[in-house]
Order: sequence, then C-alpha cells, then structure tokens
Amino acid sequence: MTATRKRNAVLLSAATALGAASFGLIAPPRVDAQALSGHNSNAPVDYAADRIELQDKQNRVVLSGNVDVKQAELRLRAARTVVDFTNAGSMQIQRITATGGVTVNRNDEIATGDVGIYDFNRRVITMVGNASLKRGGGDTLRGNRFVVDLNSGVSSAEGRVTGTFSVPKKN
Repeated sequence: MTATRKRNAVLLSAATALGAASFGLIAPPRVDAQALSGHNSNAPVDYAADRIELQDKQNRVVLSGNVDVKQAELRLRAARTVVDFTNAGSMQIQRITATGGVTVNRNDEIATGDVGIYDFNRRVITMVGNASLKRGGGDTLRGNRFVVDLNSGVSSAEGRVTGTFSVPKKN
C-alpha cells in the first residue's frame, strides 16, 4: 500500500469513527452513547396483532398481521413476530424475532430493518438487512446490521455504513 493510500485509509477510518461517535453509535473512549439507552426492559410487554398462535410445546407465540408490541416507551411494529418464552409458572419472554418491515422506535429515535431481534436476557436489539437509524432532526445512518445494547446505550453498525449528520444553523 502506498503512503498516500495508507494516509487516506487512516483519515477515512478516523472520519468514520468520529462521525459514528458524534451520532452516538460508537462511543469514543470513556463516553457513553445514548441510542435507546435508559429503556426499562423490566416493564410489561403489551401487544396487538390480527392473529395469535400459541405454540405451547415449542414455548413460543406467533403474532401476525399488523403486529404492534410496546414496552414502556419502546415500540416494535412488524408484519410477524415470534415470541420465545420460558414457562416457569408464568410466561417469561426471552426473545422477540420480528420480520417484515420492522420498525423499533422510542421518542425521536427510529430503527428499521428487514429483521429485528430483541434479546431480553442480554438486553440487546439487533436490526438486520437494510437497517437504518434516524435520530432527532435528521441524523441518519444506514447499514446492513445494527446492534443496540440497551444496558450501555452503545450501538454499533456493520456493512457499508452511510449516513447524514445535521449541522447547527448559524445566524
């Protein structure tokens, strides 16, 4: 690799990291990002759908048609979800796997993808396939895969990552 190509690769890598850090997706050292952080994953989960199928032997529930799942301020919408649970006297959700136009939002943060997985044990939301994240007044990020850690609020993106940052207006 030539010196110029090496320098350009380093500059591109630094610009990408700086941009992702300012967007709150990758935290610079000692700085917490705030993507969907502070979510109460112990809150009850409410749902609505056109159809429900309880598959008791497989410990799962399949919701289909205009699925709308809410937990505190977090809302997940999709065409279909599979809810995996344990049955220890009462149904305890382990994971929700959503497919078909998946949207997860809280306040002004909206994540979309072809597939969304909410792992309740790890407190992690993963969006896969045509994933995007929009925040506030126009910050956007697109990639193949996003992982949002609800414990730390730190998010990471993989695949060819593109986006737009809003710039403060000056008078």
